[in-house]
This record gives sequence, C-alpha cells and structure tokens, in this order.
Amino acid sequence: MEFKNAKGMAIPSIGLGTWQLKGNECEKAVANALEMGYRHIDTAEMYENEERVGNGITNADVDREDIFLTTKVWRTNLEPDSVRKALEGSLEKLETDYVDLLLIHWPNENMPVKKTLDAMHELVDEGRVRNIGVSNFTTELLDEALDADEEIKANQVEKHIHHQQGQMTEYCQENDLVLTAYSPLARGRASEEVLMEEIGENHGKTAVQVALRWLVQQENVVAIPKAAPEDYQRENLDVFDFELSEEDMEQIEDLEKNKRYVDPGFAPW
Repeated sequence: MEFKNAKGMAIPSIGLGTWQLKGNECEKAVANALEMGYRHIDTAEMYENEERVGNGITNADVDREDIFLTTKVWRTNLEPDSVRKALEGSLEKLETDYVDLLLIHWPNENMPVKKTLDAMHELVDEGRVRNIGVSNFTTELLDEALDADEEIKANQVEKHIHHQQGQMTEYCQENDLVLTAYSPLARGRASEEVLMEEIGENHGKTAVQVALRWLVQQENVVAIPKAAPEDYQRENLDVFDFELSEEDMEQIEDLEKNKRYVDPGFAPW
C-alpha cells in the first residue's frame, strides 16, 4: 500500500468508501477489504452504517492501529456541543477509542467554521481524533477554514475523470492538504470510457484501474472507491504496479472535466 502525506498525516492512497453500504453487506465488505490489504476505511454519521463498519473492523484480523479510519460530522451538527455528541456517537458505533480523521461533511453557512474547528481541535487534544479536515469545501471556504485552523489536513471532494477538480487539486498541493476523491469512478461511468479501456490495454489493466491510477498518481490525491464484491475490491486495490505515461495523463485530462454527479441543493458552489 502506498501513502500520501500532509502536515505529518500519512493516509493510504486507496481506501474503501462505504456510502450506501448497509447491513451484513457492509460488515462483510469492510472485513474482506481489510483482510485483502486495505488499510483505509471511510464512513460518516450520515451514512447510518458506522455500527456495521465497526463490526467489519472487529471481524477482520487486522490491528486497529494499522487502520486509517475516517468519519464525518453532518452539516446540522456543527455547533460545538453537537460536534462532541456526534463524535461520541460515532466512536461508540465504530467500537473504537479514536478516529484517524474527522471531517466536516458539508459546510453550513449558518455556522462559523472557526467554532466547529475549535471544537474538533479539542477532540484532538483529548486523543479521540488524530487529524481534522473538511469535505465539499470550495477553495474560498478552504481559505476561511485554514485561517481559522492551519492544522486542517484534508478536503474530501468529488473528483474523477469527468470532474477533474484541477483548481482544487492545485490548491491542496500548494497548501499541503490531502485531496480525498469520492465517487472516483464517476458512479461507474469510468469503466465505460473508451479511452480508459484503450490505455488499460496498453498496461494490461482495466478501465477502472486506469481511472484510479490517474487519481493516485497525482500529488496529494487519494481515492476511496466503494465496492462490496471481493473481485471489485481487489481490482480497485491493484493499481500500484504500473504507472501512466505523461501522454496517458494528458489524454485523460482532455476528457470532459465538469460533470458532477453529487450536487445537493445545499452545496456551496
């Protein structure tokens, strides 16, 4: 497993996303992923699966200290007392004493980000959170967040071959932030992209593996594809034994770049 580093935080380049994974399927997916070599699991209180994720971690023969576990506080729980309560609930469900990364899931214009980050930092001081960050923040909101707390280490955003987030990627690189790419396979559309298939044939890889390699080959970028079946999990993890050429990277960058698949009404853009 390869890692990306930001401000002293080392995070595995490929993780397991768990959005929409529920019940026994979620437990099995998490346990199987850890057993085959994943060391990065991503969840959130809003996913309503933290208990199942925790069970999957418990069922896997992997030490907790070897797992990078991320969860997120929902946008309606950003008051300091609510942040603490949300984190306590997450820790109980996940059956762990700490999380490696706690994120603000979405910004809320009615809640000053400094107050939320101060509350999150208290949890760091208490040892219940190792690192803090944000999700779905624009560069303007990141400016505000970094002014409030320069120890922010990550921004989790939608990033894939059809929504390439060039400006955000550059911003994260310049400010030593990890960019965690969610929906990294464009909701499955990357597997249908002819260019990905053509490049994959040249490397003995699938279109999916090319799409993920394009992400993790970028400085400061990690990806968290969701997958329940073991064969898909294995395919997603097997992206560290080849490298895309400059020409490959440039061809991918010429694809459509501004197609979002996650765009709720409260999004800040």
